[in-house]
Amino acid sequence: MYLASPDRYDQMPYRRCGRSGLLLPAISLGLWQNFGGTDVFETYRAVLRRAFDRGVTHFDLANNYGPPYGSAEENFGVIFAKDFKAHRDELIISSKAGWDMWPGPYGLGGSRKHVLASADQSLKRMGIDHFDIFYSHRPTLDVPLEETMSALVQLHRQGKATYVGISSYGPERTKQAEAILRAEGVPLLIHQPSYSLVNRWIEFGLLDTLESVGAGCIAFSPLGQGMLTGKYLNGVPEDARAAKGGSFNMKLLTEENLGRIRALNDIAAKRGQSLAQMAIAWVLRDPRVTSALVGARNVAQLDDSLNSLNKLDFTAQELADINHHATEGGIDLWRGLSD
Repeated sequence: MYLASPDRYDQMPYRRCGRSGLLLPAISLGLWQNFGGTDVFETYRAVLRRAFDRGVTHFDLANNYGPPYGSAEENFGVIFAKDFKAHRDELIISSKAGWDMWPGPYGLGGSRKHVLASADQSLKRMGIDHFDIFYSHRPTLDVPLEETMSALVQLHRQGKATYVGISSYGPERTKQAEAILRAEGVPLLIHQPSYSLVNRWIEFGLLDTLESVGAGCIAFSPLGQGMLTGKYLNGVPEDARAAKGGSFNMKLLTEENLGRIRALNDIAAKRGQSLAQMAIAWVLRDPRVTSALVGARNVAQLDDSLNSLNKLDFTAQELADINHHATEGGIDLWRGLSD
């Protein structure tokens, strides 16, 4: 039997999500990679246990996380039933709909048909009766924004989503989504954008927008899809995601990008941190960022990320040095949607 660590809440700072009453852990665990049907069950079960033991109360999923699609939610549901059911009210569990999930015209997008059907499927896969947060996973420009937001409103009113959020929306579309939701009496709780030392797009309007509407921000891919872990400083390891193909394109490992990453790694070493730890701490330097959403292949990798909390402060000189090297790396797969 799993017995949660009694001092788990002493290990994690919690931050208010926008102007809501909800607190989120400074670091949340995302199940985008490493929790699917092709991964080792006991390995990711150990990661989830360790995360909760260290105060991570927020687990973030989506309908098509895997591979195969749906398997991360299914696996999470099994572990939830075995280990976390007694802790349900201590957890923030989120999921999303919008990217491709099943064949045909209703298997993706922002229509009410897709969003509502996908939410019901996700609840069944996870064996829970409601989400704490449910997101529109991406803007879909061929669907009226009012339709997508109305689906989130319906989930909220049905009690299937305590809060609602959006992901990868640009500043103007975020304002529009927030206004539609507010008119229906449903606050926009949170936005989930990509953000890292090599992907800084949210600094140009989105963070200001979120502050103005009172929504929180949870940054996904703060390690630049692994580019900021240090694993690529001396080539591409055989077990790295870049070597396996998929969402990471090895063409991004240019000498220019690697040069910047090596310089950032030197700064991290002077701070007494790994590159990954400094990258996470840097994302959290802005108080408008509620939480950094990290993945983990194993417990050791999770611990390394969580240990970034040991040093969150930066000197003015460190920030200036980082800013010199922290420039766009061309890794933002979602930029076209956000624009």
